[in-house]
Amino acid sequence: MLALVNQARAAAGCGAVSADARLAGVAGAHSADMRDRGFFDHDNPDGLGPFDRADAAGATNARAENIAQGQPDAASVMDSWLTSPGHRRNIVDCSYRTMGLGVATGSGGPWWTQVFGV
Repeated sequence: MLALVNQARAAAGCGAVSADARLAGVAGAHSADMRDRGFFDHDNPDGLGPFDRADAAGATNARAENIAQGQPDAASVMDSWLTSPGHRRNIVDCSYRTMGLGVATGSGGPWWTQVFGV
């Protein structure tokens, strides 16, 4: 996924993002939560949004989140995100320097969460 994101960023004239373990932890927890509690949204059933969850995990550098459900692999989810103006805007925002990815598998999934940071 990181290579695919960085290819899209390079094509848009942006520098590469690097993997961020803390953002990946936030992303992975959200993907698992969506799977386990049966929802698909940036805000969880408790009303916590991406930045609430990131701040609680000490990832104060989080700035954007993309989510997806059902695409079988990284290439297909990237295709979906890149054809969506809002998701694409997050991927090719040149101010972002880091990214974390979380994937949870299960019936009806997988659930993908991508969190970008500065």
